[in-house]
Amino acid sequence: MKRANFPPYAVPLGTPDPVEEWLFPEGVSGYDAATDTGVQISNPEPAEQAGYLDRHLANVRCPSLFAYPASPDKRNGAAVLICPGGGYQILAFDKEGTDLARFFNSFGVSAFVLKYHLSWKGEQRGAFPEAPLRDAQRALRLIRSRTAQYGIRPDRIGIMGFSAGGHLAASASTLYADQQEPRPELACISARPDFSILIYPVVTFLDPAAHVGSCRNLLGEHASEQLKRKFSPEVQVTPETPPAFLVQAADDAVPVENSLRYFAALKAVGVPAEMHIYPEGGHGYGMRQRGMTIDSWPDRLREWLLKLV
Repeated sequence: MKRANFPPYAVPLGTPDPVEEWLFPEGVSGYDAATDTGVQISNPEPAEQAGYLDRHLANVRCPSLFAYPASPDKRNGAAVLICPGGGYQILAFDKEGTDLARFFNSFGVSAFVLKYHLSWKGEQRGAFPEAPLRDAQRALRLIRSRTAQYGIRPDRIGIMGFSAGGHLAASASTLYADQQEPRPELACISARPDFSILIYPVVTFLDPAAHVGSCRNLLGEHASEQLKRKFSPEVQVTPETPPAFLVQAADDAVPVENSLRYFAALKAVGVPAEMHIYPEGGHGYGMRQRGMTIDSWPDRLREWLLKLV
């Protein structure tokens, strides 16, 4: 039984995940099952002591998807692909992933948690800069191909991301036409999200607001300006970019200019966006309740999403 001090939508240690689906059963470039050590999993000590899941995943080489369909008696046809954050070094898999899936389920939205490539380890930094984007695109196509199975609408499928996961979500929202989908039955399905939700996102890789760690882990130590520009979503916004919901605190370690730049780029081309900037809150809080004004951001998200869908 959950204790009263559990964070919202967290679950006890040992709670099983849904069935994990490999995104690329045909194989993954750069992965050698004979030598790779596999995903490394840790659970921070405060969560261990309190008895709930708050896993950090590292060394992800085989991307996968976890489905959390909304209950048939609640579902409203919307779905969200969730990209946990962690600087492209780890994935805060529960705090910024599975907890949010259960939150969405509570008001009829189906959710899918993406376990995407991490290429930070040693010489692997920057080795596969487009891998997380391809993971997200494959996941969006798979979800859109199964709308009848999950009771969702093909025009109500969005993407959400936290921190570096927010960068991935924004990249998927602006680079959806830049695709390399080898499976013909999926290549004909759009990878464009219908909306995006960016929570304390990394957005730009251009100075001075760039988050250096995320840029280095994704693109490598010596990325070209051309590559940095490609993966700076605020530069890639067009009138076809999907609507967005953004949350960030002014005292975030990731400069708040990341959200401001993306919002301004959307506004400049007439794309609807809602942004909430709070005076304090820091970074990496997920849905944790800390007695601060920013604690209410999930309520604002619920209101925005239900109006949209």
